[in-house]
Formats: sequence, C-alpha cells, structure tokens
Amino acid sequence: MQNFELTPFTFDIDKMQTALKECESIVQQQQHYGDTNDGGAICLTQIPGDKDSITGGNVLGLFWELDKDYNEVQQLEPVDEAKYSQFVNILEHTYFKEVYDTLSTKYKLGRTRLVWKNPLTVIRWHKDPERRLHIPIVTNPGCIAIIDTEAQHLKADGRAWITNNTKYHTALNGGHEHRVHFIATVLD
Repeated sequence: MQNFELTPFTFDIDKMQTALKECESIVQQQQHYGDTNDGGAICLTQIPGDKDSITGGNVLGLFWELDKDYNEVQQLEPVDEAKYSQFVNILEHTYFKEVYDTLSTKYKLGRTRLVWKNPLTVIRWHKDPERRLHIPIVTNPGCIAIIDTEAQHLKADGRAWITNNTKYHTALNGGHEHRVHFIATVLD
C-alpha cells in the first residue's frame, strides 16, 4: 500500500467517538464544499488569535483539479498550514487534544479537523499540497479512499494512517451512515 501508510499510533476509538459527540454539541460544522451537501468539518486547530482561520475557505484550503481537457487548475488560495498551531480553546477538554498532542510528538501537523462525508456522496478528484493523517472515527463498509489507482477502506479501529494526498485522489461514502475522520495535515 504505497499511498496508505499505517502509523505506529493507535487510539481509543470509544473515547474518540465520545469526543466527537462532545464537539458536535459545542461547535457547528462548517460546510466546506459549498452547496453540494456532501460533508462538513469542525476545525480542531487554528491560527493563534485568529477566530476566522477556522471558517470559510480555510476549512478546505488549496487543492488542484483537472479540467475537461486534463489541464491542472488551482482551486482556492494557499493556506499557511504551519500557522495552525493552537488547539481550539473550547475543545481542549476533549480526547482529541490528547490525540493531537500525541501525534505531535512524531509529526509536524498543520490544520487538524473533524471531517464528515455524507452518505451516498463522493469527493471531487483532486490533489492537495501535503500528505494527510487520517483516523477514522465513524465509518461503514461503503467508505473507500482512492489515491491514484489504489483503493483502501479505513476501519474505525483507532489506527492512524498517513495518506499521500499529493497524488490525485477521492473518497466515497457508498453507505447509509455518515463517515467522520480526524484529519491532520502532515508538514514533515
């Protein structure tokens, strides 16, 4: 699995699911794909002192797509991932802070978010400037990530994966339940 790398970290999935419910009761999801209704996000990190850094296009960030003639087209503006160094204050009491701190002992992390993929939806074919770290929190057998030509189902079992999002990729939720991942940008 060249595009999906299992990390040495495993977290308590029950605590992650409890923390997810806590976050949902405190913060509203930001829609990150406009009107498509295919998912949303809650930012766990922000630029210190900048409450706007966790809203709008900052939730999504820079990516590239291919147009109908297979020309690469930049979408959105770059986000300075390294500036996302402060855990959002109102969520510091959740288990996600411990997860973030543990991961930060090995990886330099940028934006860290909880990302929803709605049932029966797919993410556009695109590539990102950096790799991502994924920890599935809620999933179903119909959730598949595809990077280049490699497909993988990531189970909600507490394991952390690094995905090579610098290649063209997509994710689909072919099931009837939401998919939720803890996702962090990996900067090193």
